[in-house]
Amino acid sequence: MKMSQVVIDTNVLVAGQRSKRGASSKLLSLIGLDQFQINLSIALALEYEDVLSRYKSDMNLTSEDIANLIDALCALGNLHDIHFLWRPYLRDPKDEFVLELAVAASCEYIISFNKKDFRGTDKFGIEVVTPAEFLKYIGAI
Repeated sequence: MKMSQVVIDTNVLVAGQRSKRGASSKLLSLIGLDQFQINLSIALALEYEDVLSRYKSDMNLTSEDIANLIDALCALGNLHDIHFLWRPYLRDPKDEFVLELAVAASCEYIISFNKKDFRGTDKFGIEVVTPAEFLKYIGAI
């Protein structure tokens, strides 16, 4: 079976850091284990860092923890330069760069809790799924 290419939305990363018991944490624990491949852009990595930094005290994270997490994700993921912008396409303009990355990386999935914000991604052959739905798809739960 071909390894799925995915983009992980920031809300999934935050959920995985808030609780070690849920599907988001399980998903994050599988990164780099050859069950799927994550894709990142500079914009997404910066958003990850920004949002985690804003909530670091809620998650008992230090700035060093956040830097190490972002470094690990960048080391394990496929990094992409985005050279095109076709906006607006989505309902929430803050999600446009996630879709652009998914298209540039030829991803099959965007993993997010905000499925409604990504309506229309099916036109690009991209399915938006929750962490639990994706884990079921790859047989991890």
